Amino acid sequence: MRIVEIENTSYAERELQNIGSDPAGIRIMAPKSVFRVLKLNKIPSVAANVLKQEMLSLGGEAATSYHSVDLSSRTTDLLIMGSQRQLRQLVKKLKLHAFGLPRTAVKIETALQNYDHPPAPLRIGGKTFHWGRRTYLMGILNLTPDSFYDGGKYFNPVAALKQAQELIDAGADIIDVGGESTRPGARPVPVKEELRRVLPVIAALKKYSVVISIDTRKAAVAEAALKAGAHIINDISALRHDKSMAKVAALYSAPVILMHMQGDPQTMQRKPAYRELISEIMDHLEGSIAIARKAGIPQDHIIVDPGFGFGKLPEHNLEILKRLKEFRILGCPLLIGTSRKSTIGAVLNAPAEERLWGTAATVAIAISKGADIIRIHDVDKLRQVAKMSDAIVRRK
Repeated sequence: MRIVEIENTSYAERELQNIGSDPAGIRIMAPKSVFRVLKLNKIPSVAANVLKQEMLSLGGEAATSYHSVDLSSRTTDLLIMGSQRQLRQLVKKLKLHAFGLPRTAVKIETALQNYDHPPAPLRIGGKTFHWGRRTYLMGILNLTPDSFYDGGKYFNPVAALKQAQELIDAGADIIDVGGESTRPGARPVPVKEELRRVLPVIAALKKYSVVISIDTRKAAVAEAALKAGAHIINDISALRHDKSMAKVAALYSAPVILMHMQGDPQTMQRKPAYRELISEIMDHLEGSIAIARKAGIPQDHIIVDPGFGFGKLPEHNLEILKRLKEFRILGCPLLIGTSRKSTIGAVLNAPAEERLWGTAATVAIAISKGADIIRIHDVDKLRQVAKMSDAIVRRK
């Protein structure tokens, strides 16, 4: 006897086929064997009680706060527990109700769809990214004197281009060019200086068949970089630092990477605190996705990053990594950057120079939890980790 872990209906169908089940039976039983738990925040208590009764009538379960039962609390958080089949039936029933439940039904339906299916492919700079087929590698190219690990190494354009060539030769799909350090406590860099650092390198990289990302919070820098040959905007403020950033991305049809950060680089590590970590990061990213969509950025041009190391303590970062797959409900490709960061140092009691294998562990775990892009310094060494992880978790 064994316990079979069923991640999705494809796994369920395979197990049912293996024991010789009838094809018609497989179609009926597979959705019954995939169990999901959904959390909804601040649902009106009246609506929550209706939803709970509907879920119970389907043989599932729903949990609310104690005070929502007698309506002494106006709202409640809600946990819904059931099979995919039960949840699909719930969606149909909720669409017939009042109390805002049809809107809740659509949210449940969208969350389940996004969680179980990869985002649509994205074409960037002549290259198509097929999310879910393999993990893509983003090589870090810091053109700064003060980054936490490689500050000053590639401040010279000649050294920077040499490093870029090495990252490309090692298998980088994207080169992330940054001219402003975002390490904890880093001071902002004037636009003119940031442009002086990044533009010559981006212009020189155009001759390579590699996608170029500009790591900046400033719309003026992003626009100049796109004109010089960059393809993606990687904004650690998720379009919130510079209100013109979303307009620039929409104007140039540039994909955007939206990252969660509590505070800014100067303040983010001053006692970061969360009431409910994953929900708060999710809310922040949903807000930035809304900003992007309102500006005219298509859904398939949005990539999200939960911000490992940005306004988080080590326990927060480890929790994000453990629960990374939950962010798939946003319907966007997932990027994560753990490379040589202080959380790895805290766990291993090691300086940045000795965090390679700790980084390798985080990369493998991130891929197992659904990461689509990993942002790393050591492409040459971690490419094998990514390829091996893909062979395990992305098997057909």
